[in-house]
This record gives sequence, C-alpha cells and structure tokens, in this order.
Amino acid sequence: MKMALLQTSYNNLTNERDQLQVKENNLLIYCEWNIKALSVFLSTQQGWVYFGGSVYYISSVKKTWQESRNYCLQEGADLMIINSEEEQVNQWKDNIWIGLTDRETEGTWKWVDGTPLTTSYWASNEPNGHTILRDEDCGEVMLHEIKDNWNDKACDDPNFWICEKKLPL
Repeated sequence: MKMALLQTSYNNLTNERDQLQVKENNLLIYCEWNIKALSVFLSTQQGWVYFGGSVYYISSVKKTWQESRNYCLQEGADLMIINSEEEQVNQWKDNIWIGLTDRETEGTWKWVDGTPLTTSYWASNEPNGHTILRDEDCGEVMLHEIKDNWNDKACDDPNFWICEKKLPL
C-alpha cells in the first residue's frame, strides 16, 4: 500500500516537473522572439530608442502640439504618456510636447489615450491655464534639472516633441 502511494506521488511529481520544463522552454522561446522582434524593429526605425517596454522618438524639429501628435500617429505611436518617475526624470535637451491636454474641458487634464491625469509633475504655479491672449491647453516638459517641470502651453506654439510606441508583451 505504501509503495503504491509512493509510486503515485513520484508519478505526479514527475508529471509536474515535465509540465514546468515545457512552460520554461516556452517562456525562453517567447523571450528570444521578443528580443529578435525588438532588434528588427529598432534596426528599421532610425532615431527610436528603447526604454522600459516602449520605444521613443525625440524630434529634432519643432511643430505645434497637434502637428506633433499627427506625426506620432503616422508612425504608429502617440505623444508620450508619463507613467513613472523614471520616464519623467529623463534629461531632455529642450522643452518637449507630451501627450497631455485639457482641450476637452478646461482644467481637466487627460492623456492622449483618454486616461485622466493622476500623478503629475507640474512646475510651481502650473498649470495656470492661459497667458493674456491665449489659452494654454497642451502639456510640455520644460528643460529643467528638477523633477517638477511640467508647464501648460498654447497648443499652436512650436515645440520639440517625443513619441512613444508601447511594445507588445
């Protein structure tokens, strides 16, 4: 009786080990495929850089917020959505448009994917909503060494921009 129980336990453990080995092999194949796909993508996309599960394109010319967004959309991306402090603290060479706007409802800031702004890095006294002559409905990251460096700016002002393309996992 004990021998039969031991044999059953042994068989069950052997089956479980075999299933885990298959899962491990599948994960390794999946990871290798993703690395190859990322390498191919980056080799065909001049100017794109990888960081934290996304690739980013930093412009070298200035455009309005909407023109910048249109460029990103044509590339299968969108203006950058800042989801983490790591994305926020990257050192940019100039002010850049990000995918943040309150065009729909003044004072209600949303990302280009429609999600509401929950964590923000506004500079002191920002967002202030307007200048004397114009509304400021689009978000930019200003060139500062500090973490809290967001500004609301008139959307038709020219600015550099950054596109973000999330990679499928």
